[in-house]
Amino acid sequence: MKFISDFFRSSIFFWAAWVIIPILMEVLPTVADFFILLKKRIFHKKEEEQDFFPEITLIVPVYNSADSLYRCIESIHNSDYDNELIYILLVNNMSTDNSFEVFCQCQKDFPGLTINWVNSRQGKSKALNLGLFNSYGKYIIHIDSDGVLHKDALRNMVLKFEQDPGIQCMTGTIMTNPEMIDKTKGFFKRQFRKLEFFEYCQAFLAGRNFQSEFNNIFTLSGAFSAFRKSSILKTQLYNTETVCEDTHVTFQIRDMRKERVALCSDAIFFVDPIEDMNRLYIQRQRWQRGELEVMHMFKKERMSAVKGFLSSFIIRLVMFDHTFAFPRMIWYFALICLGFINYPFSLIIQSVFVMYLLYVFSSVLLYLCIVMFLWKFKDLRKYYARKWYLVFFLPLYNFLIFWFRFAGIINSIKGASTWKMRNFTEEKEVVKKIVKKDFLWFTTLLEVLRREVNVQDGEQAEALQDQAT
Repeated sequence: MKFISDFFRSSIFFWAAWVIIPILMEVLPTVADFFILLKKRIFHKKEEEQDFFPEITLIVPVYNSADSLYRCIESIHNSDYDNELIYILLVNNMSTDNSFEVFCQCQKDFPGLTINWVNSRQGKSKALNLGLFNSYGKYIIHIDSDGVLHKDALRNMVLKFEQDPGIQCMTGTIMTNPEMIDKTKGFFKRQFRKLEFFEYCQAFLAGRNFQSEFNNIFTLSGAFSAFRKSSILKTQLYNTETVCEDTHVTFQIRDMRKERVALCSDAIFFVDPIEDMNRLYIQRQRWQRGELEVMHMFKKERMSAVKGFLSSFIIRLVMFDHTFAFPRMIWYFALICLGFINYPFSLIIQSVFVMYLLYVFSSVLLYLCIVMFLWKFKDLRKYYARKWYLVFFLPLYNFLIFWFRFAGIINSIKGASTWKMRNFTEEKEVVKKIVKKDFLWFTTLLEVLRREVNVQDGEQAEALQDQAT
């Protein structure tokens, strides 16, 4: 028994138990991704020239978008896709600001564009479905009203469709707007937004780029996605019972219709950087909740058997994102407790440092991949490459995001689906109230003891005063 006890407390077991997690879950998959993406970049098929481009419809959901709508329409006008081939449909989702006046101004300033305005019932899914029914042309492209297109984005996306008939729908590459990042006031907020920029680059140019090779893209980006009209109209359209309608339609095309979903890595759409921690918290919770909702809806198709772990990327994702989330939480707190069971604090600190370096190593590999895939965009490539130092801070950023997503898992179990969620500040207040309620008995006991001590002290003081008199 002593031998077993010594083994469990030995440094060998410690390293095997604690360092193996980041190696298996992060480093090895990232190394595999790196070589597959490297191969894809080296053997990249040169695009053929094309003279003919078809008519397309751009559906833009509008909800109190007065501050950003003009920039969005202007980016479409300035794109290198022929304006006469573009039909823009602004679907108003019950806005209460002056978005309609902005639309009228765009009609005056961009006469070469065909822009229509239609009113929809509340809900983004309903707005998108209304847009689908009123669209025309060969391809339908959705973009959010709070972002701007790169001038080559529409042409590159349509060109990829035209040269690969097997692709039925695509997601573009989403990045936060570098110009807005550089104009951010406050050093720490600006650095945080730069980390968000890195995160988006990794998610699309590395993550979805790898998934696209195996038709494993989990979700089309709701901010910028495109469909063959002949394909999207054969689906059940956008689902109104989930907060992630873009994920639901992705599952319909890939799982139900058995068609191919891809990434167009050189079709870039810039979104506004996150405003603050509250908005980031709500955003990640909504994504996590939507992910769980859609996977539950399609569990019969891809999640019916444990053996599917090897054959289904969906089951692997569930295991990594949700099943392993609770052990990871316990694992983080267990590190704190190890010092109280005779583990040297130096050993604990060393292990944390080694794990941190492993995560940094993973970030470096992805950084190199992204630099390669930005070869067409010299300014973006330079902007990204010069911020190499951020790879050392990405593990901390991702650690924060993990807890936000974990909160999304907990809240999705407890509550019903809704677009309105508590922000980070509100969540902290709720936690304080819960903790206060849970430990009420303890505080009550302390209060009773305090009163008892005060009474005894008072009686002793009175007794001493009586003796003195």
